[in-house]
Amino acid sequence: MQTRILGGGLGVSTLGLGCMTMTGGYSSSPERAEMRALLRTAVDSGVTLFDTAEIYGPHSNEELVGEALAPVRDEVVIATKFAQKIDPDARALAGRMLRPDEVAAAVHGSLRRLRTDRIDLYYQHRVNPEYPIEEYAGAVRALILAGDVLHFGMSEAAAATIRRAHAVQPVTAVQSEYSLWWRRPEEEVLVACAELGIGFVPFSPLGKGVLTGTVDTSTEFADNDLRARIPRFEAEALAYNLELVEGVKELARSIGATPAQVALAWLLAQHEWIVPIPGTTKPARLAENLGAAQLELTPRDLAHLTELSAAFTVQGGRYPDDLEAQTGL
Repeated sequence: MQTRILGGGLGVSTLGLGCMTMTGGYSSSPERAEMRALLRTAVDSGVTLFDTAEIYGPHSNEELVGEALAPVRDEVVIATKFAQKIDPDARALAGRMLRPDEVAAAVHGSLRRLRTDRIDLYYQHRVNPEYPIEEYAGAVRALILAGDVLHFGMSEAAAATIRRAHAVQPVTAVQSEYSLWWRRPEEEVLVACAELGIGFVPFSPLGKGVLTGTVDTSTEFADNDLRARIPRFEAEALAYNLELVEGVKELARSIGATPAQVALAWLLAQHEWIVPIPGTTKPARLAENLGAAQLELTPRDLAHLTELSAAFTVQGGRYPDDLEAQTGL
């Protein structure tokens, strides 16, 4: 697989792998042995960027990623994130965000779980409005100087916040949702990334499964599936939102590709410093997603998809209100 360069000269595979659902999130937790094997399959397929977070589990996702990638540690780039205070004994959220002076303890926990001596890319998962962003950037800068962290990232931050943090510690990558059905980053965040030389890592590049063409109005989401709480996936909204997917499916059929490959190829064509991280728990889906790296859409195809997306307004929020309040700060 070809590579792309994020900020700070960090080279990674054209497509990364989002690992969150390997320990739950969209359904019951998959078998650990199967997920270890899937992670190693991704490495063998040329994936070098693996994305996890302290909060996934909590902790169990980092443990899985660390266990699977330990034998190939020097061949991969591991990204993880900090944000919320976690009770280590109960493995449960403590109900508040981390303070800047607690970031060092958080990274040491991640290092232990990931079985590594450095975090390649350390994201602030969500912005905490109770403290200046400069204090968090300074805390990560100290970790970089100590050798515990190599690169600083931010997730779901506004352009102005990114600029302030970047002035203290250069930001290597910004991670936010971005896809054919959620293009808000184009308004300001991607502009800031281009100006500052920051890479952009779209999560949910397939619209939490919708852009794969496998979700329809008969799909039922379990109570422990995050999508059961998301307004976009409520029956009435979903029925409307699937109209966009039909356009993607039509183009995919005409060029002999899958809807997921078309959606990912569109993202890859936006900027050379964009590296999507689609997640999956299935080997066949992994292979399908990685096939997008070899799919070259024509200028006409790209324009058609862009126009199709621009003419469509997704119904329903992308998060419940409590989670949406933590974004874009």
